[in-house]
Amino acid sequence: MFFIEAKRVAVVILGSLLMALSLNFFLINANVYASGFAGAAQLVSSVLKDHLDITISTGILLLVFNIPVFILGWFKVGKGFTIYSVLSVAFATLFLELLPLRSMSDDIMLNAVFGGVLAGVGVGISLKLGASTGGMDIVAMILSRMQDKPIGVYFLVLNGILIVFAGILYEPENALYTMVALYVTTSVIDMIHTRHEKVTAMIITRNADDLQQAIHRQMVRGITILPAKGAYSKEDKNMLYVVITRYELYDLERIISETDPQAFTNIVQTVGIFGFFRKENEKLT
Repeated sequence: MFFIEAKRVAVVILGSLLMALSLNFFLINANVYASGFAGAAQLVSSVLKDHLDITISTGILLLVFNIPVFILGWFKVGKGFTIYSVLSVAFATLFLELLPLRSMSDDIMLNAVFGGVLAGVGVGISLKLGASTGGMDIVAMILSRMQDKPIGVYFLVLNGILIVFAGILYEPENALYTMVALYVTTSVIDMIHTRHEKVTAMIITRNADDLQQAIHRQMVRGITILPAKGAYSKEDKNMLYVVITRYELYDLERIISETDPQAFTNIVQTVGIFGFFRKENEKLT
């Protein structure tokens, strides 16, 4: 358990470092904006400096913007998820303050692409281990739970607002290159993490009751238990069939490895579901 959590913390710190490198070495000096609250902090920092002659770093603004979101996430999303989000933002702020602002290239397209790749890798590896980069992740997750619409819809709307302001406050060209950076970031996240908002887990296990109870202690998700039989061993087993969100995938993998390390699990993409899917405030019966 300690090794798993230590690995998770190490990956979150690495993801924060990559995000800071993306901003300080590629995006900030090129006036190309990252996705989410990092991009919002970047834009506000630029506006304060260019129009009001007030210098507040992107890292400090990123931390300030996330404080109310952390409080909301603690009560609405979950304590574990929020703690890792706090850790991610804290280290991102630290790295943004420690690393120098430097232009690796004068080509704005190269800055947009390579900055987007680094940001995508940083966010993707964090999400893969069930952590978050804070900010927009938490806001989009809360809105998704309230409306049961894909998280990607809210990412698109919130990032769209960022692009519009970038185009109004600065050159329209900056907004276009910001779109390139956001597209690259999203594509890289999809390659590293699962691209679907919901996935289906089919778990073959000898300990169906223990595993079902362990899952329900962590998640409010319906589970269907089906009888199964090994074709080679002829051993009677059970299959647990459960649909989860991609943010719960890491926790499910951890629960299975702790409860029944011998279980066989197949994770498949879920393009869409019809009928009842449990939301935040609904209880299991």
